[in-house]
Amino acid sequence: MKLFISIGITLLVGSLGGFFTSSAVKGWYALANKPSFNPPNWIFAPVWTFLYLLMGIALYLVWKSEAAQGIKQMAITIFTIQLLLNFFWSIIFFYAHQPGWAFVEIIALWGMILLTILWFGKISPTAAWLLVPYICWVSFASVLNYSIWKLN
Repeated sequence: MKLFISIGITLLVGSLGGFFTSSAVKGWYALANKPSFNPPNWIFAPVWTFLYLLMGIALYLVWKSEAAQGIKQMAITIFTIQLLLNFFWSIIFFYAHQPGWAFVEIIALWGMILLTILWFGKISPTAAWLLVPYICWVSFASVLNYSIWKLN
């Protein structure tokens, strides 16, 4: 049950973020100047779905672990903060059309993902490694976000 809850939470947050993203992709974002390395729009949904699944599995591995309650609680708290930052980035960038503020926010998100990886690593190296594709994608998204901000 913890596995389904963990994956459900991450997919729910991703879906809510997608709600704020979808209308802007056809509107503001479609008209924005983008760098040459901007991926096609169709790639974002499957990549993010995969990343949210990995996040959910990582959360599950930490949640079900027999690590000390204090360490586990801190790791899950940091995970929750990064997940909230992930959600709010979509609102700031796509809904509010504020790529400059979204860039500031994504840098904070990147830092929280790194902290999550470090804390998850204390409990489950597998959980930590499951978040590596996520931080890689957010690293790319940060460069993309910055480029879009500068181009517009």
